[in-house]
Amino acid sequence: MPAADILPTAMDTPSPLHDSTPTGHEDGADALRDPALYLNRELSQLDFNVRVLAQAQDPQVPLLERLRFLCISCTNLDEFFEIRAATVRHALDLGLPAQSDGIAPAHLLDLIHDRAAELVDAQYRCWNEVIRPALADAGIGVLGRHSWTARQRRWLRAYFRNKVMPVLSPLGLDPSHPFPRILNKSLNVVVVLEGMDAFGRPGHLAIVRAPRSLSRIVELPPSLAGKGKQAFVLLSSMLAAFVDDLFPGMTVRGAYQFRVTRNSELVVDEDEVENLASALRSELVGRGYRPAVRLEIAHDCPKPIVRTLLQNFELGENAVYYIDGPVNLNRVIQVHDLVQRPELKFPPFTPRNRLEDENVLKTVARGDVLLHHPFDSFSGVLELLKQASTDPDVLAIKQTLYRTGKDSAIVEALVQAARNGKDVTVVVELRARFDEDANLGVADRLQEAGVQVVYGVVGFKTHAKMLLIVRREGRRLRRYVHLGTGNYHSGTARAYTDLSLITADADIGNDVHMLFQQLSGLAPSIRLKRLLQSPFTLHSGILKRIERETRLAAAGRPGRIIAKMNALNEPQVVRALYAASQAGVSIDLIVRGACTLRPGVPGVSDNIRVRSIIGRFLEHSRVYWFGNDGKPELYGASADWLERNLLRRVETCFPVLDPALAARVQRESLLNYLADNTNAWELGADGRYRKCVPADGEAPYSAQQALLEAL
Repeated sequence: MPAADILPTAMDTPSPLHDSTPTGHEDGADALRDPALYLNRELSQLDFNVRVLAQAQDPQVPLLERLRFLCISCTNLDEFFEIRAATVRHALDLGLPAQSDGIAPAHLLDLIHDRAAELVDAQYRCWNEVIRPALADAGIGVLGRHSWTARQRRWLRAYFRNKVMPVLSPLGLDPSHPFPRILNKSLNVVVVLEGMDAFGRPGHLAIVRAPRSLSRIVELPPSLAGKGKQAFVLLSSMLAAFVDDLFPGMTVRGAYQFRVTRNSELVVDEDEVENLASALRSELVGRGYRPAVRLEIAHDCPKPIVRTLLQNFELGENAVYYIDGPVNLNRVIQVHDLVQRPELKFPPFTPRNRLEDENVLKTVARGDVLLHHPFDSFSGVLELLKQASTDPDVLAIKQTLYRTGKDSAIVEALVQAARNGKDVTVVVELRARFDEDANLGVADRLQEAGVQVVYGVVGFKTHAKMLLIVRREGRRLRRYVHLGTGNYHSGTARAYTDLSLITADADIGNDVHMLFQQLSGLAPSIRLKRLLQSPFTLHSGILKRIERETRLAAAGRPGRIIAKMNALNEPQVVRALYAASQAGVSIDLIVRGACTLRPGVPGVSDNIRVRSIIGRFLEHSRVYWFGNDGKPELYGASADWLERNLLRRVETCFPVLDPALAARVQRESLLNYLADNTNAWELGADGRYRKCVPADGEAPYSAQQALLEAL
């Protein structure tokens, strides 16, 4: 089935934000504040998930990778409701005004529901009509309860009775058993019963909760799968098939799976707590039971039961989504890992190791090193830290940690450095969303080893990616620095595109030193020589550089901006880009996710082009390039052009000073992606994204594939 038959139809209709595309004919700077010039961030984020889902529909993508993209679109949607939709609902509760796009929170929730419902419908049609049948054709069965053979059913019933039933605790609903607390995103079944229980109580409704200790997918033995095949069954299917075993002597009239999504944004009044770590530990305990924002329910569930659930969760009709399949579809991602069929996955690749078997510090002393992950191995960064941890001349190591992953080699290297007598200071951001508990564990591990742990700045998440090594060389101390666009996480370094700059530049080293002093609470307002920093100079620095290109264009000189990021919504930056476009600056923006800027509006943004790249790797690098009248400036950064990154976080933006390295970054991370005609989506003035295709006579070109082929 063609992708167009599955994907939400809204992607092919004008944006619902406004009745017409703005023309930009109004006079004065205030015209650039017209809400019609701004797309809505939340709806734009949903459009991003449409583009992710399109990868699941693309027959050019290997089958198991298509399954993975489908599941990614589902987990992305979960997070969208936990954070973005929850924020809108919170804004409604507080009576907050509309954002730059002019859409009031109440209306926005309705728009979110309509758009998300289309996306959910597309996800399940993709699963039911495309991916699942294709898996079956490839000998990989994800079997629903109506397709089991008699032998499979006997085996599954035995599995259910032996390994599932003992863990379940069904709860009947009556005056003495009120509606139970339902954990965020947990699998549940509401059961309609008829008959009397052991105490003579009439059956009505019961809730069966699947504990998280239970595997959500079970692989059948090879003898039951068929020769050369694999077969899997979801826990939700088993619950639906064998729920009657849980209620002996009663008749099950219906069983309907459901899942509730809750607000997962942690709220800690940092000004009122003496110990942020303790406050976060306390808040995490109740995170799974915060206010509900979404109800997913089986499509055939009777309306009275839906109303009962909505009432219990204090939700309106614009929060319910009817599911034609497993409510926990993202759990099918396990099939990708359990099936070892290389021909159904992306071909493996071996990253370049630009620092293999080298003394990394000596290499960097000779000149800057730039790594483009995942094409360049992250092992170079790890090797830098490992060598520093054992080098007798290294006196101190300072590092920021936002996300590190489980069993992080980075953390172990820092522990080893402390044990080797180095002075080690680590800024651990405890509030990294969904990694709070893991980061508390990292902080404990580091402190036990003697590392000085700092929790950052009250009110500002530390999102900067910095590593500073202080080494004694003769009679002087020399600073070595790593600055990156991504986290110190070996796993994401193989799945995300990111940049690493390793340098011994004295000015950059001094800037990073002062930033660490600032983060530890020991530095006043500082003036940096090379780096731009949020929340102090990055926002104004970007605006100044955009305005410089504007002045050049107004004076008849070439004005040029190319910027790559994950998201864009900061109103002042958007207005500055509009003004630059009006002056004649040529602007290309590569924005993976949400973008509130509306390109191509006559008289306003007709010199701005916006594209999104969705491919094998998650595009994560932030790169800003300004023409500067023939003396270009290129920066890597930890920050997107979002309000939170530019104004409410600690971020770094670093120049690539070596002309050859800057040219390489421009070529690989910018021009390469502007040439992509297979994985790119272009945003139009009407708010719609359109997939790029090669023009007549033009060869297909994938930016990511080109970088892989260059290895």
